[in-house]
Amino acid sequence: MPDYDLNDDALQQAKKLIDDGEFDDRTEWSDAAPSADDGNAEINAHGWDGYAAWHLAVDPDAGEETKKRHHFPYGDFSKVNRAALIHGKQRASQNGHDEIERAFDELLQRLDAKR
Repeated sequence: MPDYDLNDDALQQAKKLIDDGEFDDRTEWSDAAPSADDGNAEINAHGWDGYAAWHLAVDPDAGEETKKRHHFPYGDFSKVNRAALIHGKQRASQNGHDEIERAFDELLQRLDAKR
């Protein structure tokens, strides 16, 4: 498993979205997870930086303007999804990505405090 870096810009965006009440705490991640076409639409609308801002991890070894570079999505390009936070935290834990796991845990606690 590659070693990922925390995407601080994505973490800050997720915090702001949660603080602004822009989250979904009802939809299962399997239903809310964006498709590849949704990702392409986000890239077309907001560029690679916009796409990256929805992923808490970056693979520094992957090409900069590739989807392969961005991992651990936390929302559907419009809202933070609570189930995505749980899923991401579990995946990060299982794969030894401690910093990413802590970021997901922080976001989950922040969202739960707003519910």
